[in-house]
Amino acid sequence: MKVVALVSGGKDSCYAMMKSIQYGHEIVALANLMPADDSVDELDSFMYQTVGHQIIVSYAECMGLPLFRRRIQGSTRHQTLNYKTTPGDEVEDMFILLNEVKRQIPSITAVSSGAIASDYQRLRVESVCSRLGLVSLAYLWKQDQSLLLQEMISNGILAITVKVAAIGLDPAKHLGKEIAFLTAHLHKLKELYGINVCGEGGEYETLTLDCPLFINARIVLDEFQTVLHSPGSIASVGVIHPLAFHLENKDTAISLSENDKTSDSSLEKKGSVFVVQGDFPQRSEATCQSNSETTNLVEVRDDRICISKTKKDDIFSICCWLQDSCKTSAGSHEDLAVVLKHIESQLAGYGFGWEHVLYIHLYIADMNEFATVNETYVRFITQEKCPFGVPSRSTIELPLLQVSLGRAYIEVLVANDNRKNVLHVQSISSWAPSCIGPYSQATLHKEILHMAGQLGLDPPTMRLCNGGPSAELEQALVNSEAVANVFNCSISTSAIVFTIYCSAHTPLPERFKIQEKQDSFLKQTRLLHLDKGGKCKILDPIFLYLLAPDLPKRASVEVKPILFVPEDEETAVTSVHNPSSFTVANRWGFQHAQWHDSCIQKCVVSGKICAIILSITENIVVKICSESLGVNDEDMDHQNSVSKGHMERVLRFCVFLLDKVIVENGFSWEDTMNLRTYFPTASGIPLETLSLAFKNAMDELAEMDQRVQVGKEPIFNIVPVLAAGSSAASMNNIITCELFAHKF
Repeated sequence: MKVVALVSGGKDSCYAMMKSIQYGHEIVALANLMPADDSVDELDSFMYQTVGHQIIVSYAECMGLPLFRRRIQGSTRHQTLNYKTTPGDEVEDMFILLNEVKRQIPSITAVSSGAIASDYQRLRVESVCSRLGLVSLAYLWKQDQSLLLQEMISNGILAITVKVAAIGLDPAKHLGKEIAFLTAHLHKLKELYGINVCGEGGEYETLTLDCPLFINARIVLDEFQTVLHSPGSIASVGVIHPLAFHLENKDTAISLSENDKTSDSSLEKKGSVFVVQGDFPQRSEATCQSNSETTNLVEVRDDRICISKTKKDDIFSICCWLQDSCKTSAGSHEDLAVVLKHIESQLAGYGFGWEHVLYIHLYIADMNEFATVNETYVRFITQEKCPFGVPSRSTIELPLLQVSLGRAYIEVLVANDNRKNVLHVQSISSWAPSCIGPYSQATLHKEILHMAGQLGLDPPTMRLCNGGPSAELEQALVNSEAVANVFNCSISTSAIVFTIYCSAHTPLPERFKIQEKQDSFLKQTRLLHLDKGGKCKILDPIFLYLLAPDLPKRASVEVKPILFVPEDEETAVTSVHNPSSFTVANRWGFQHAQWHDSCIQKCVVSGKICAIILSITENIVVKICSESLGVNDEDMDHQNSVSKGHMERVLRFCVFLLDKVIVENGFSWEDTMNLRTYFPTASGIPLETLSLAFKNAMDELAEMDQRVQVGKEPIFNIVPVLAAGSSAASMNNIITCELFAHKF
């Protein structure tokens, strides 16, 4: 990509440019924001470093690139973390600046910045980039600051301190000193006082005088004045005011324009400086979708729109799909628009909106339509509609058309409050894959961390890693761990459920390797976590493997973890092995047998969470049906398909066993957040048969037990897959039930 680099003069923005080039991008322009008054060194700004701005003009000549500069007219008006377009705010100066750069150099598609740890700054850069259709590059984001500082020095960044403002940093001693000279002292201050060695806490600021990107000249600061803002305090604040400097030409000076074949007319003026003026826009320049765009939809009969909903009042799931849409639909995007509009209406009926949605499962019939599906998705779910953070999301292709479930199938998890912590990093970095769009990496709500589906993407390049499915699985787990670490937890100790989607393109031998790689990765990560002093108690997670026709980016595997992140570190998180004093009466003639336990995986956090995966294989079906009355073995055909009579019996057994596990662990059906039933389309079971049999079983349970309530909509979702199982190598379940219950 062609990149405009935001430069403050500091070491971070310069090293971010170097990293961008390392990952194959091309820096074609520089952009800088400076005070309105040249005599002012530092502004009262949460966004911009301006000390040493008098020297930044020389960066154009040093690098042989055009420099666009704008004097800051705005101030800090919008101070909350998630930025909303605010006329007169200092962020709008950045918008005007980058908008002009894009106008003059239309080939630019990305913006580089030196953000390391500040969510405040990163989110504002991402906001501006989103409005301008640019990609944010933040290759220093979340990097270890001690290692990062050493990298900068080792890679030729020559920078001096131009501001100090921390205990242990004396303006008289440390201003104007090279960071290489101060490194040992900075690490000592980190041990003593916990400062950020890269200065991310405002401890100090730097000015780069030379680096490998300065191909034409280096900067020599001849004379400066020290200005003290708070002399005599414990942490004196002092800045450098440059008085004189000059450029020292390099013998190896290169004219970049000789090799530049771009047609952008503005790039003919290499080393030129452009002053960007203009007033603040009166309204947001962001692209806004009118209501008509989301309401001008194909009319769909109500009897073709299907809904399921769990019964919890405070947090529940809604699922929506279209019956037999293939007869009239133009594609997945059209079905998705209808389904999203209907869910939007359902939410409104409860007094909610998209801002109340925590997580979205997006199932589509054809991954080739992924791009157009996303275009439809963003018409409904936007950052403007979700001021507390956009929902996390996973997307897979499913054989929906084979069972007349339409081309788009949506499940949303909804909370009746906005007490959620959303991680939405849109910048491309070395930390974890970015979420460029209205979905987030993870959402934490009431101690449950709902993580987006993670592919085996190499974060800096956003390309699938090499090495095959097992390598992708390892990278997906590395990415998941990076996200978990932001919430001070680990997938190796805090995971409740791992859902692993495998692509049908993955050969069976590779699925064995996937399982082995996952087991070894989690074991090694757990040991590493404990070696670092991790004190949290360890959960014993449960695993579900699903075979899907295709995944985004033609990936071989996608990982979707759910984690428990207790607010109180003393909370017991060990799985419960001993049943409670509750007992469950025999239902439909089923009596507890030892083999029942082989069907169940569970992870229980006492009094808080009950996660269950129930696997029914062909052998289990035989055992269930051999105990039934009035059902003959002749009902089973020679292709091992399941007859209607057998399926009714099997699903009664599923409801019986789920009910038993729920009750024995102190939960009820009213605590259920979601309940999915996966079935392989190759089994030949008609969807209507399966859905009716499950509904009848739930209705019968409600008649037998007053504590079970059923309503107009079923509480379960029927999800068609190619295969499902508790291991990657043996996905041979006839029916798989996944239940998640949560108490608050």
